Amino acid sequence: MSLRALWLLRHDPGAGGTVLFSRRYPTVEIRAETFNGSTHVPVPSDGAFLKALLFELRLVDDHIFVEHRDTCTRINHSSVYSVRTEGGDLWPVLAFQKSGLIYACLPLVEETLEPRPPLLTVTGLSQGLALLLGIVDYISPSRKNEAEMSAKIGQLRNLLIQACPLGTPLNTNIRSLNSSFDDIQEMPTDENQPAWRSNTYKGKPQVNVCITEKVKCKQYDKRDVVDTWQVYGAVNCKVPVPPILGCYQLIEEGSQLKITVNLKLHESIKNSFEYCEARIPFFNRGPISQLEYKVSYGQLDLSREKSLLVWVIGQKFPKSLEVSLTGIVSFGTAGKEHPTDYVCTGNTAYVKLYFRIPDFTLTGCYVDQHSIQIFAPGKPKITASRELISSDYYIWNSKAPAPMVYKTLFE
Repeated sequence: MSLRALWLLRHDPGAGGTVLFSRRYPTVEIRAETFNGSTHVPVPSDGAFLKALLFELRLVDDHIFVEHRDTCTRINHSSVYSVRTEGGDLWPVLAFQKSGLIYACLPLVEETLEPRPPLLTVTGLSQGLALLLGIVDYISPSRKNEAEMSAKIGQLRNLLIQACPLGTPLNTNIRSLNSSFDDIQEMPTDENQPAWRSNTYKGKPQVNVCITEKVKCKQYDKRDVVDTWQVYGAVNCKVPVPPILGCYQLIEEGSQLKITVNLKLHESIKNSFEYCEARIPFFNRGPISQLEYKVSYGQLDLSREKSLLVWVIGQKFPKSLEVSLTGIVSFGTAGKEHPTDYVCTGNTAYVKLYFRIPDFTLTGCYVDQHSIQIFAPGKPKITASRELISSDYYIWNSKAPAPMVYKTLFE
């Protein structure tokens, strides 16, 4: 889940386009050459990319019909584009416009590009989108103040050293890093500086070792469909049960939806979360106009765009280790700006869990910090930690057919 490059561009219908910011990751580009083989297309120069992207987005020469761009077989239902360059078609370029600026990135595809793999299998797309949205959240408040926006763009390179080191997004909340960028030094001018050392560090030497496990899960609550789960990170293995078992039922009655969600924490799991919440999206419908609900534990919130229910369970499950939510949801008229999803239509809906359990792993893996040997001058401080984080943790509506596109992810 890495990025080969990202850009922040500006389009002025009268003056053309400008590259405000760009960042390339040579180590990821080397991996792309290995994965893509003969189908690899190199990242062009900023000027060439700007010209090609503006053309692909129909921001220039839109009055001219170009077959490879304007044919009806190239209608896009997403923000992912194939940008034609001198070296070939650059894909998948994730790009969108917001308040006069264009945000774009090129995720790494860990396989050959011909034939093109399904978008759902390119894991870097979601990470790239989250990072771009974090940059939007950081830049947008200053858009009308040119001096302030220029200052923020100037800080962006240092912030991305923390948020996306070596092309791997770690923290997409760019705004939260704003206060800590003073500790980051500029890139060294020494050409012999190794690629993995993206910045210099001043302070007491220390070594931090962290084991991070992520758990993927798809639950269907059906006899003829097998639930799937996978723990991955430092090790790949199979757990005896998912950490949180769930059941989701959605029934449509006229203009209303009746929902029921039951969650149970397995007794072998540490009941101490940094955060735990369930998100229930409602795509392809209007905004929620009326909501009646009852929760046995936690708090239910409605998102600002009124298309998402957020059930905040908190840092602990109750003594029974079970929580439940029931409710009736009504919707208003859908507008063009309302969220849509081409997979989750009708009753094919899901609940997605987000949680983090510090100092715990499903596999029991840990690091003995006393067994770590450091061959360096001085005596660096050594700390070790571990964590379990949810990743693509879905509970599908058991009252609807299981979506086949998701059932094959682990096969």
